[in-house]
Amino acid sequence: MKIGTKSLLFGAHCIFIHPLLVAAAWWRLYGFPTDPRLWVAFIVHDWGYWGKPNMDGPEGETHVEAGARIMTRLFGPAWGNFTRYHSRYYARKDGVAPSRLCYADKLSLCFEWNWCYLLRVCLTGEIREYRAHAERGGKYAKDSYLSGASTSRQEWLRTVKRFMLRYVAANY
Repeated sequence: MKIGTKSLLFGAHCIFIHPLLVAAAWWRLYGFPTDPRLWVAFIVHDWGYWGKPNMDGPEGETHVEAGARIMTRLFGPAWGNFTRYHSRYYARKDGVAPSRLCYADKLSLCFEWNWCYLLRVCLTGEIREYRAHAERGGKYAKDSYLSGASTSRQEWLRTVKRFMLRYVAANY
């Protein structure tokens, strides 16, 4: 089973947990999400990870397209873009600001219980990819927010959560 599929079934993007955490983060940032289209976006925005061999590589980066297509078909192009631009990568690539879904998505990690998140990303293997980016100096370079593989998993997650809080507070 590919890592993207595992992430959706029981990992960081678990379809039974992540959408609820995104909704909680949205509520914290913008008020209770009363628009039903938001709830659909919370559910489908990461469905494109299905079958992906990586989370942040060239294939994984395109995960936003599936949710954007679904939202476009259901609710029109504006909702497709809302979902597409939850990805900072896609927003940068297309020269637009990230959507409000981006900030709720990033903040959602801070609503996770550490033990539960770490259990899931360890079971899927996602944690290896996420932490490897820090060591390679890639998109999650040490100087941006991660303290590298030499720290414990718990400290790594605390550091990521602190970064996400700062990022969301500075940008939403």
